[in-house]
Amino acid sequence: MRQTDPMVIGGMNVGCVASYFGGKNILITGSTGFLGKVLVEKILRVQPGVRKVFLLVRATNDESARHRIQTEVTRREIFQVLREKYGNGFGDFIQEKVCPLAGDVICEDFGLDTAKLKELSKNMDIIVNGAATTNFYERYDVAFDTNVLGAKHMYAFANKCIKLKMLLHISTAYVSGEQEGLILEKPFIMGDTLRAGTHLDVESELNLIKHTKMELNANCATERAERKTMKELGLKRARHFGWPNTYVFTKAMGEMLLGHLEGDLPVVIVRPSIITSILKDPLPGWIEGVRTIDSVILGYTKQALKFFLVDPDAIMDVVSLHPHIQNFNIMDVVSLHTHKSYHYFEFGQIPGDMVVNSMMVAMAAHTEEKVQTVYHLTSSVSNPTSYTTLQESGHRYFKDNPPRGENGEPIRLNNMRFFSTVVRLRAYIVIKYKFPLEVLHLVNVLLCGLFSRRYNELNGKYRLAMHLIELYAPYTLFKGRFDDMNLEKLRKAMESNRDGGEYCFDFDLRRIDWDDYFYRVHFPGVLKYLA
Repeated sequence: MRQTDPMVIGGMNVGCVASYFGGKNILITGSTGFLGKVLVEKILRVQPGVRKVFLLVRATNDESARHRIQTEVTRREIFQVLREKYGNGFGDFIQEKVCPLAGDVICEDFGLDTAKLKELSKNMDIIVNGAATTNFYERYDVAFDTNVLGAKHMYAFANKCIKLKMLLHISTAYVSGEQEGLILEKPFIMGDTLRAGTHLDVESELNLIKHTKMELNANCATERAERKTMKELGLKRARHFGWPNTYVFTKAMGEMLLGHLEGDLPVVIVRPSIITSILKDPLPGWIEGVRTIDSVILGYTKQALKFFLVDPDAIMDVVSLHPHIQNFNIMDVVSLHTHKSYHYFEFGQIPGDMVVNSMMVAMAAHTEEKVQTVYHLTSSVSNPTSYTTLQESGHRYFKDNPPRGENGEPIRLNNMRFFSTVVRLRAYIVIKYKFPLEVLHLVNVLLCGLFSRRYNELNGKYRLAMHLIELYAPYTLFKGRFDDMNLEKLRKAMESNRDGGEYCFDFDLRRIDWDDYFYRVHFPGVLKYLA
């Protein structure tokens, strides 16, 4: 599939983008996630004349799917503007426009029956594939099913849609791995890897997963052993080909399939860095899910996070961490290693509403163009800022708005300690935590195992901490900068065709004052919606 030049874009204005979605049937996956909710709300708000918005969610039947959409999507705060607009008629409006579908992207045809599949394929105009597992240390089979086979199944369905005008696939900028310097907006070619001398065969990876699971079943492996083996396999394969973790590795393979599978579809791939709270509309500061730098902010306000691995002078497009590190203290009683699953997060300064605005403009711009276009939705080139800006904004904000204790008195926050290299952080942890741990081990031996339980608990935390440092250092110390030339061309084409009035599809990252955004919008939003 060839790649288009986004400079070749038909004349558009603000009204054209909104009207583009009028009368359209749109299928969206991943609607229960943060970005999915922002997208669904935006479409319904700016274009109430949309025909139907189909939301594919995991559920046993359509009724349970409807319940999920109601509880996890349309009842959330972000829909308050629409709720106020329609008043008592809000429920009827949602019922008329939103159609929940019980299905799963990991299944061929999403597990839908033939009649429903035929009806959908006959009438679908736009597909937005946002379904993904973003766990960095996910089981290889689980990540492969959703991020690779999910993309394959979505493309296969798109090929059946006779009226299809656009397939937009949400990926991540970090499919680039640990590359340094300027990272271009270019598609992957099947077989591409990030390590010289290796060649990636997606089918072989699938067979490896099947073979490994067959061996585990033959050896009667426990569920815990199987989970551990599949997690380690994903990480091993990712690093073999040059990617730092299972998440970005499988997302890269998903992109490869979109460019390799047979068909001549209009495809746009968007690669956001990290999506943060809404800047402007409909609800400034709104964010959902503690999955970004917000865990660090919350950990700091609770004085539970003592240190952080980051280069203060590095350009901010990502910080990756484990959310439970907000409670991390090796000698604390908070257990990290007893959780059944880990939910990871990253950070970058791309407000959610701007991501959605750029997606909607891109869909209108490239409608029915039977080519593949890649967009980096990032700010590291157009409007870079460093972690120092975040640190200084936070210090000023919490000095002016100190958190308060149970007695109502303001709490004085101690400064967080930053480490700019893994070596320094490892040395700090060894001195502060490992040495006392070894003393505890010696005492435990002398007292015939009296402190065995406590030692095992703390040793587990220590090992987990060291594992997390290794897993996330490539992101906290990321040295790449994402080229956004395609996005800039799209912005210029959009702005040159504006016809006045309020610009409700703004995605000009150059206009953002990051210090003001953090202080006035993001920090208050985190404390309001996540604390």
